Amino acid sequence: MKNIAVYITLILVIYSCGSNDRGEVVGKKSSKKWYSEKPFGMVLIPGTAFTMGREDEDPFGAIGNLPRTVTVKNFYMDESEITNSEYASFVEWVRDSVVRTELALMAVDRSYLFDSGDEGSDDGIFRYSFKEIDTTDANEYEKYMIESYGGIGDVNSLTEGKALNWSVPIIWSRSEYPDEAYSEVMDSLYLPFEDSFGGERLLNVEKLRYTYSKINKTGTRKAFITYEDVAVYPDTTVWTKDFSYSFNDPIHEEYFWHSAYQEYPVVGVSWYQANAFCNWKTKKKNDYLKSRKNPVRVPSFRLPTEAEWEFAARGGLEHGTYPWGGPYTTDDRGIFFANFKPVRGDYAIDGALYTAEAYSYNPNGYGLYNMAGNVSEWTSTAFNQGSYRSGSSINTNVEDVDNNKKVIRGGSWKDIAYFLQVSTRDYEYSDSLRSYIGFRTVQDYLGALNK
Repeated sequence: MKNIAVYITLILVIYSCGSNDRGEVVGKKSSKKWYSEKPFGMVLIPGTAFTMGREDEDPFGAIGNLPRTVTVKNFYMDESEITNSEYASFVEWVRDSVVRTELALMAVDRSYLFDSGDEGSDDGIFRYSFKEIDTTDANEYEKYMIESYGGIGDVNSLTEGKALNWSVPIIWSRSEYPDEAYSEVMDSLYLPFEDSFGGERLLNVEKLRYTYSKINKTGTRKAFITYEDVAVYPDTTVWTKDFSYSFNDPIHEEYFWHSAYQEYPVVGVSWYQANAFCNWKTKKKNDYLKSRKNPVRVPSFRLPTEAEWEFAARGGLEHGTYPWGGPYTTDDRGIFFANFKPVRGDYAIDGALYTAEAYSYNPNGYGLYNMAGNVSEWTSTAFNQGSYRSGSSINTNVEDVDNNKKVIRGGSWKDIAYFLQVSTRDYEYSDSLRSYIGFRTVQDYLGALNK
């Protein structure tokens, strides 16, 4: 017992010498100091209090945007609307993921047709087998997961936690398909012959689906985590469906994929698709940081709240009618400040017949482009006439999962000037696909601004 007492005393002495906290509670310090990194293509919006809502008479008699003082926190916001080229990166990633998953699953099925000596061959379909996991540097938990489940990813997913092999390029040319199994997989991803035209088979875009999990803020613990499965390809037919008895076929056929429109805002995306893009954008950044052995995870990209959107649109100008102040929509030389419909029937007088490039016209005081006009933008806020009266005065937002009306802001290329005003509220149903609605993303700024 005497030896044990001496041993414990030695441990306490060594511990007290190493801690150097003099017995005070000093807190657990992180090994790295947090510095907020400005995301590419975004600007910092320094949050503060502002008057939200309409301060002058509303010609439409709306009662849902009465003025009140609210405060928003600091956040980053995209300089422009999400463009066709940016959204196409998302679509292509989903497409390649779907193709590689189907090829890998086929490789698993085909492996059972061969004896153990041929299984795992590098020929044909087997080149696209799930990536072999190197357990050399794996920790005990990873070894346990690999041994028990065959992978360390989401074991509830279609791939059962196994990693796709991204090192082997996908073969798109039909004349170069390596074997029958590969041909069978690729054939299943295209539309059937009866739905093809012009001698060309098209990819079945309904198969391009992105699945992700999210946390609900209400409900029982079991219902906290829900899964979203979203078809990500934008609806290119909106250019003809939105305008009856008009010849918009050329822009319907070319707008999303042609290089002439790659820097134009993406349209024909629903509120659900916009949220899926935000999730993928977060995943893409965090996957990169993980590959760099960096344990830091960035805050999630998301749609702005209605309050954040209006505050950012004002560009630091209090009581302004438009992002540039106002009250006029042209300068002293008659040059328009935004892309909208200033004259009945004349859509092109402002310089653009439909949408304009995302970095068109002059930015507002925060450096944000097209916060008025061009395309209306989805927000995360559910539309409610009484939300201005019932919402909190700090980071106000109404999130109602049962309300499919979502606030859109900013007006678009087909709207009159009223909808361009920073205080004007409008809504659309969350599953709506329109030629005049796009979106931009925001990201929370953690901590206080360095003064």
